[in-house]
Amino acid sequence: MTKTYSNPVPKETEAGLADTVACDSDICFIDGEKGRLVYRGYDALELAERSTFEEVAYLLWYGALPRVTEFKAFLDGFTGSMALPVETIMILRMFPKAATPMEVIRTAVSSLGHWDPDSGNTGLDASLRKAQRLTLRIPLLIAAHQRLREGLEPIPPIPGHGIAYNFLYTLQGKAPDPLIERAFDVALILHADHELNASTFAARVTAATLSDIYSSVTSAIGALKGPLHGGANMEVMQLLEEIGSPEKAEKIILDKLAAKVKIPGFGHRVYRCEDPRVGVVREHARILTSATGEENNFVITQEIERVVLEQTKVFPNVDLYTASLYSAMDLPRELFTPIFAVSRTVGWTSHIMEQWSNNRLIRPRAEYVGPTDLNYVNIEERSR
Repeated sequence: MTKTYSNPVPKETEAGLADTVACDSDICFIDGEKGRLVYRGYDALELAERSTFEEVAYLLWYGALPRVTEFKAFLDGFTGSMALPVETIMILRMFPKAATPMEVIRTAVSSLGHWDPDSGNTGLDASLRKAQRLTLRIPLLIAAHQRLREGLEPIPPIPGHGIAYNFLYTLQGKAPDPLIERAFDVALILHADHELNASTFAARVTAATLSDIYSSVTSAIGALKGPLHGGANMEVMQLLEEIGSPEKAEKIILDKLAAKVKIPGFGHRVYRCEDPRVGVVREHARILTSATGEENNFVITQEIERVVLEQTKVFPNVDLYTASLYSAMDLPRELFTPIFAVSRTVGWTSHIMEQWSNNRLIRPRAEYVGPTDLNYVNIEERSR
């Protein structure tokens, strides 16, 4: 007969650390009841309407919006230094064609530290420079690898243009339509940070060991790769392709709901109402799909939203309309999750530096529920 162990550590958390406060932070605030997302005190929806991704990156890294001269100096150094190391391009050429984009950026990002001149420097200024290099280079990694997969050569970025422009340019080989560039920039802003989501928490756990910024971001990418985190927008696109036309949406969704199949693009661990980002993405998706003649996916999405809201109390999240938005930009479905990393790198690196500013090793306890008093029996004497 075995005994079980009663853990002396009080169990105060739910599974998955739901509603557990793990740290103090002044980077991002989510009001799950009222549906608000705030970056450093500013409503993210207002930033999406009036700002740019580069300005939001400055806000998250430096803690305040820049003045004109500060922002000009920042942009001169930031967007003027876009480039991938030659060695990184060589590594990208070595990946097998079967390697997925998320697998590639996970490995390629970890290698970037080898050629970073600030690799061994842990000071704040050096960390900011590394954060900026990562933010610049991850979109270039994604675009270069995708072109190589398609039998095309990578294209160097154009200095002086923003991240949205250069990602689209280096991926598609042409200057992006201003309407598409702006919609993509808005999407980057809305995905820049989201408090202690799984990938950000992974980054902070790694950073708390005083590992380097490249290891911490690689940890975040590994967490983002999972379908329960970053892969939902790709699953929405798969659902749109499965449905095919708006008139088929209701039956297919009702059948899935009856079979207890989770509908991607709905539900959130924190929000108890509609994700505040949904309205902005929905409107940009409506405008862009109309302009590009890709209304079919948008109308299907509307039908999915209608049926799910009529049948359940589960609200849509940002992934629901991101799929039709990215599809209208002619972005490959397999890049939907990597694009998440393009913007979230800003949030990850902001949290990494905040973790270091008042660091303590993150080491929670587990509620042990197994036996503790088993007696060892020699292998020859164990019954089969």
